Amino acid sequence: MKFSRSTLSTVVTVVAGLVLLAALPSAVVDTFETGRIYLFSHQFLDDLPQRFTGPGRMRFILQPAVAVFLGIRGGRIDAQTGRLPYLYALLTGADDRKALLKSGLAAVRDLVAMSIVFDVIAQFLIYGRVYPGAAVVLGPVLICLPYAMARALSLRAMRLLR
Repeated sequence: MKFSRSTLSTVVTVVAGLVLLAALPSAVVDTFETGRIYLFSHQFLDDLPQRFTGPGRMRFILQPAVAVFLGIRGGRIDAQTGRLPYLYALLTGADDRKALLKSGLAAVRDLVAMSIVFDVIAQFLIYGRVYPGAAVVLGPVLICLPYAMARALSLRAMRLLR
């Protein structure tokens, strides 16, 4: 049985959603017991250094590196099609904002979903519990920022080389 890329993307996204859904009850219990939301607490900031040294620390290198690669690929496509720089077009309300957002999300969807799953696994290994809010924030930050910056910079570089 052969799966298409969109089917695999959907499976990865569904798995990330299920992992977050499974972690939600313990996060709600933690919020009621402690009276704080982990993502907005001092404990979250205190726990950040452990993420860089604990299990899964390689994701802080690999995920942004893959996002940069995808951003460069997207920037080359933007240069070939004559589009505005990615972030500029998104922020200024260019006519093709919807198409740009869709292409950017399609490019990083799997990475974001996998980064959420990796963050959940790392949290479980490091802390013995899972905070889904932190996974939803940290995963996309590791992917979306490097992707958007690489896409814009590679577009600029391609235009300068021409």
